[in-house]
Amino acid sequence: MPSIAEQVASRRTFAIISHPDAGKTTLTEKLLLYTGSIQTAGSVKGKASARHAVSDWMDIEKERGISVTSSVLQFTYDGACVNILDTPGHQDFSEDTYRTLMAADAAVMVIDGAKGVEAQTIKLFKVCTLRHIPIFTFVNKLDHDTRDPFDLMEEIEDVLGIGTYPMTWPIGSGRNFKGVFDRSSRRVLAFEGDGHANATKRVGEIEAELGDPALDGLIGEENHKNLMDDIELLDGADNEFDLNAVRHGRLTPVFFGSALTNFGVEPFLKDFLRLAPPPLSYADTLSGEAMEPSRDEFSGFVFKIQANMDRRHRDRIAFVRICSGRFERGMDAYHVQGDRTIKLATGTAMMADDRATVDEAYAGDIVGLFDPGVLSIGDTLCAPGVRVRYPPIPTFAPEHFVRITQVDTLRRKQFVKGMEELAQEGAIQIFRELGTGMESVIVGAVGVLQFDVLERRLKSEYHVEVSRSSLPYSIIRWIQNAQDELDVRTLKLTRETCRVEDMRGGRLLLFTSEWNLDWAIEHNPGLRLSEFGNVTF
Repeated sequence: MPSIAEQVASRRTFAIISHPDAGKTTLTEKLLLYTGSIQTAGSVKGKASARHAVSDWMDIEKERGISVTSSVLQFTYDGACVNILDTPGHQDFSEDTYRTLMAADAAVMVIDGAKGVEAQTIKLFKVCTLRHIPIFTFVNKLDHDTRDPFDLMEEIEDVLGIGTYPMTWPIGSGRNFKGVFDRSSRRVLAFEGDGHANATKRVGEIEAELGDPALDGLIGEENHKNLMDDIELLDGADNEFDLNAVRHGRLTPVFFGSALTNFGVEPFLKDFLRLAPPPLSYADTLSGEAMEPSRDEFSGFVFKIQANMDRRHRDRIAFVRICSGRFERGMDAYHVQGDRTIKLATGTAMMADDRATVDEAYAGDIVGLFDPGVLSIGDTLCAPGVRVRYPPIPTFAPEHFVRITQVDTLRRKQFVKGMEELAQEGAIQIFRELGTGMESVIVGAVGVLQFDVLERRLKSEYHVEVSRSSLPYSIIRWIQNAQDELDVRTLKLTRETCRVEDMRGGRLLLFTSEWNLDWAIEHNPGLRLSEFGNVTF
């Protein structure tokens, strides 16, 4: 039986990030298709088909063709155990993406070959750089007309500030897309589309050496000549490949292909598994030292909570990134924040809303634990007798605020339960004005689409109707002063400023403008405000 160190070394855990519609979910499905995890991919936009992406499980995801929750998918390929964290593709869900990236050892950045680096790509890339994790780039949609690949490489370097090294190089695009050149093997992989690639496991790949006269007939004489010129230019002027720079997020290997037609996916997968790091170590805030993944003792942290994935059982799943050692079903674990020992009775692996019981898992793996309501995002779990505490996960400050009021006062219990459980997932934050109850609450979110999801889920999962009204606030600040140091009710504030508290009793101020914020600071000496709070509930 392989040792813990050997099991950990075989793990690869990465997140896929992109701007909406760049093809992130499609690439995820094709990776699963190649490894035999699924047999038929669901077309995200197929109007004639009832299929939807296998990593999407909410009704709103299936209807709108977007991902609004993080999916956790696992498969094995060529001796590696791969964990994919498929992040939300809509800009309104960047906070969920941030938390997911905290659990990843690498990131795959999907870029639309026609549109290049887009706004959401920039934002998510910056989040990746905070952890200095390796970033691999997949330039997608070569089956459509795309921009010049040299221009795309230059834009990645200029806009994102990272070096590029093309591992493959495209031969044409759109109707003229003939394949890719693999720079490591120095061979051409020619594309043979059959019009049904979305439902087949593999596309035809023909290998031929660069400069071989037979290539003229395979990809066309002009394409062959252009390819030889491009490769000569790349070999002479491009960055040298530096694995150390890749591992520290300074150089991104770039791959070209078409996720929809499967082409270029397998070369990417093979090189990614070869170059991506095994599980990275996480810092222990108690000792200040890194926790080695290959240690025997189990430890991990909660980075995501999802309620009601199975509506029949009203369940709640806490997703745990294992940071060290081995997880065993039924083991006891010490819950650091709760200061108690709990039994990890059932571990679950996810494939959208399908599940499989996990008997054991190792550092780098993601395990879903059935949670009765004791765990929160950012909590640390470890083997009894081990004292480790992983850093808390900071939260984005909400940028949009609404008032949510229950319509039927007889369903107050369901309303309170639904609001609290959905807030625990971290996509929304709920606040009460000082001295008020839960009949009407203020909800803050990073993006307005989250309010649509909130209403839909309250209605479908908790059978609660609510009314919603927009609020003018755009800035939130956490009050850092202690309770006995400062009475919030005595603060001098403008009429447009609102005093609220979160569900943990934390005190906050909501402002409509920077002017109101500056006024509060100026007229309340000693008031200490923070832009950040913790996501823990």
